[in-house]
Amino acid sequence: MSKLLRLRDDRRVSFAIAALVIVAVAMFPLFKPPLDGLVDDCVLALVYVVFALGLNIVVGFAGLLDLGYVAFYAFGALATGWFMSDFYSKVNGEKGIHVGVSKFTSSLPGIHLNFLLVIILVIVLTVLVGVIIGLPTLRLRGDYIAIVTLAFGEIIGRFAQNGDSLEVSGYKFSNGRQSISPIDQIDLPGLTQFDSATDLRPFYWTALALALVTLFVNFRLRDSRLGRAWVALREDEVAAASMGVPLVRTKLLAYGIGAGFGGIAGGFLGSYLNSVNATQFQFGFSIFILAMVILGGLGSIWGVVIGAVALAFVNNRLIPDVLNDVPDKLGLNFAVTDLSFGVFGFLLVLMMVLRPQGLLPERRRQIELTEGVGFSDESVFESRA
Repeated sequence: MSKLLRLRDDRRVSFAIAALVIVAVAMFPLFKPPLDGLVDDCVLALVYVVFALGLNIVVGFAGLLDLGYVAFYAFGALATGWFMSDFYSKVNGEKGIHVGVSKFTSSLPGIHLNFLLVIILVIVLTVLVGVIIGLPTLRLRGDYIAIVTLAFGEIIGRFAQNGDSLEVSGYKFSNGRQSISPIDQIDLPGLTQFDSATDLRPFYWTALALALVTLFVNFRLRDSRLGRAWVALREDEVAAASMGVPLVRTKLLAYGIGAGFGGIAGGFLGSYLNSVNATQFQFGFSIFILAMVILGGLGSIWGVVIGAVALAFVNNRLIPDVLNDVPDKLGLNFAVTDLSFGVFGFLLVLMMVLRPQGLLPERRRQIELTEGVGFSDESVFESRA
């Protein structure tokens, strides 16, 4: 047993295991058809991992409850509609603007930028929006932060739904309740343009790369001075301020960095789904991502990954493909897909009752929630002895 514990604490062993897992996950699509449904589910699961890890920075690391995370998904996805489609077809005398795109795309009207350029623009835009959302919450705590962020999420959603009536110099904010489509497929330097109609594997590997980068940044942030400041802020804001933690900068960095990852995932999802529709930006999406963080364990990086993958497959495969017809077979006139959020709520209630620290909790939070459990008079006597 002691040898196993030593192996577990050996960083070289941990890196070797992580490398083997990454290689296995990367090779998975090679054993599936190009348009396999499971590959599609895995792409969405990896994107949700990026979303959840971004929200975990705000909620798990810094302890700032954010119920408006859908706003960053909205801006990320809308950016692909603005800069990777013919939405602004009147630009440049209807000749369009083209940077780093394929020969065919360069002949289309509208704004068509390379996916990497769009991701950079998305990061700048969503970080700015995150800071703007964070500013009104600087003097707020607890439920009041949740209310303000919820309001911002709803405001952005309404702007997207009514964006066809918001015009500046003849250019609309969005296409309203109609989709912006088609969106350009991802076109990375040195590679042929992706095509979701013929092969999903390039999208899988790109989503995996985004998830790995997000994981790396999360680990580096958690172990950094900023990460320790977030933990201090989460545990006791007054004590953190008295110890010299700059509350304004620390909070705004949490909101901005978390927003950036939400925007990146939203931008990828816009290109992958080939359309952007304002009806996607609902309050329920924020709760869905928050449920992933809670299920995995607040502040736990690997726990959040597990929670994101688990709920992604429950939402995209278990409910629609396995459980959806069960009520009909029992003579009940409803589908499980109509109650999907009820299913998620039931899972969260079970977690709060049976394992409130999450599936794979952060060590500090696990100690907090289990402190005093199993404490008896006998243990008191042994400690005194």
